[in-house]
Amino acid sequence: MPYSQDIRIRYGEVDAQGVVFNAHYLAYLDDVSDTWLRSLDGDFEETGWEIMLRRADLTWHGPAGLGEILTVTAEVVRWGTTSFDVAFEALVGERLVLTATVYYVGVSVGDHAPIPPPPAIRAHLSG
Repeated sequence: MPYSQDIRIRYGEVDAQGVVFNAHYLAYLDDVSDTWLRSLDGDFEETGWEIMLRRADLTWHGPAGLGEILTVTAEVVRWGTTSFDVAFEALVGERLVLTATVYYVGVSVGDHAPIPPPPAIRAHLSG
C-alpha cells in the first residue's frame, strides 16, 4: 500500500533557474522514507535495525518551483532478505516531476552489518 507525503518547496531549495535544485530531490525522498518508518514507531532504531541507502536512480520529468506542493508517493516494490526497493513518484498537482527507485539495505545499529527487517516494520512497509 503506497505512502504519500506533501512537501512545500522552500526558497533555499530553488536554484537560479527558479526550480528545485536536483540534490534536494534525494533529501525529499529520504525524508519521506524516514517519516513513513516513524509513522509505525518513532524510534524504530531501538529495534536494533536501521536502513542505509545502497543506490538511487532518479528520473526528472519536469520542474517544480518555489511554493509549490510536491506530493511524493512511496511504495515497496521488492523485498530481499536484508534489502528492499522503494519506488517513488513526485507530482505537483497532476504534473509528474520525478520518478525514482531507492535501494535500501537494513543494517544493525552500530556496526552496520546487513540484517533482515523486524517483522512489524516489514508488515508496515508492505501495507
